[in-house]
Amino acid sequence: MANYTIEQAYDFCQKLAKSHYENFPVASVLLPKHLRKAISVIYAFARTADDFADEGDAPQHIRIQQLDTYYDNIRHIREHNYQGNDPIFIALADVIKQHDLPTHLFSDLLSAFKQDVVQSRYANFEEVLDYCTRSADPVGRLLLHLNGTPTEIQLKQSDAVCTALQLINFYQDIVQDYTESDRIYIPQDELNQAGFNESDLVKPDTQQIAPLIRSLYQRAKELMKQGAPLGADLKGRMGWEVRAMTLGGIATLHQLQQQANDDLLTRPRLTKWTLIKIMINSSNTIFYKRVVDKLLK
Repeated sequence: MANYTIEQAYDFCQKLAKSHYENFPVASVLLPKHLRKAISVIYAFARTADDFADEGDAPQHIRIQQLDTYYDNIRHIREHNYQGNDPIFIALADVIKQHDLPTHLFSDLLSAFKQDVVQSRYANFEEVLDYCTRSADPVGRLLLHLNGTPTEIQLKQSDAVCTALQLINFYQDIVQDYTESDRIYIPQDELNQAGFNESDLVKPDTQQIAPLIRSLYQRAKELMKQGAPLGADLKGRMGWEVRAMTLGGIATLHQLQQQANDDLLTRPRLTKWTLIKIMINSSNTIFYKRVVDKLLK
């Protein structure tokens, strides 16, 4: 195909985002309208790179090669000499230039995707957190940079929320990650110290392992406490978006904690009414603070 124009490259990314999005606020009506195109480009980059790591049946070395090509493209963008014809990177180069985005955040995401290819167990909680700093935190930081010039406090609060959201996602998908992807994000040292095997995570009677899981929930809760003030601090539609994402994570964690005594295996589902309440409570900083204080006390 002939070289993509900027407009065609953006259109490609927006179509990709609309056709296949998950765990990313690309389609949220809450987002500032003027940022949706840029966010769709970032999503297209992250989605396709993540698919290299997780989707299909390509051998490991091919997946690594695909991700290395993305690394090279980011490096070329950083050096202002990207000459390729990939619409994602044509658009991404423009987004990075227009919004002065730190390119290392894209490299951090790629390092996490690359780790997904070669690592499926984590020795301790510090290793899990290190993974989250590269798999989750860059997304929050990119949103803040798109929105303006974030303070160091805002960046750290965003990291806390994003890491907590990633952990919550792990804890609601324990069974699916283990049975479908052979991945375990429960620290191996804590499993061993508690006297459990990996298979204990998916046994019908999970109450013996409940204290360990509850301790992981509590750590995610503490991170949410650290990061939740960000939503009240940000103004406009981006603030509303961040508050909604934060409340969604807190509500899911609260549900996990509520069912911890009875069922550790069933993925919690937020009801339509709960989602409506999240939208309402995130629309106003006063409502938001009240709900955060109630659920994180």
